[in-house]
Amino acid sequence: MQGNRSRDTKPELAVRSAVHRRGLRFRVSVRPQPELPRTADLVLRKSRIAVFVDGCYWHGCPEHHTQPATNPEYWADKIARNIERDAETTHYLQQAGWTVLRFWEHEDPELVADCVQESVRDALRNETDAGIVRS
Repeated sequence: MQGNRSRDTKPELAVRSAVHRRGLRFRVSVRPQPELPRTADLVLRKSRIAVFVDGCYWHGCPEHHTQPATNPEYWADKIARNIERDAETTHYLQQAGWTVLRFWEHEDPELVADCVQESVRDALRNETDAGIVRS
């Protein structure tokens, strides 16, 4: 398992590049909330947006996840725990006022970046509507 990257995967790099091309700036592999022991792949602090690019195998993609032939019970439990942890992380961040965006690694990075950009626009629009203007 040492050969499996936890950050800077090809899908993450493609998404980061596409988001950056749109002029958005972000932090990489940081905790959105300091007390949360989990990191997001991209964090846009001002907009309070956390982006996760989930691997199909490790996060149980309904389209692409396959069970290995060796030790299937262990892996089924492992993936189920990952899915549960993802849901807990999403819920925690949403309760703390964050917008959580989760994408599968097989999704088109350009479409992912479009979604991130639209979420940033929505966040800015909501701040303006609420009378909050940041300089």
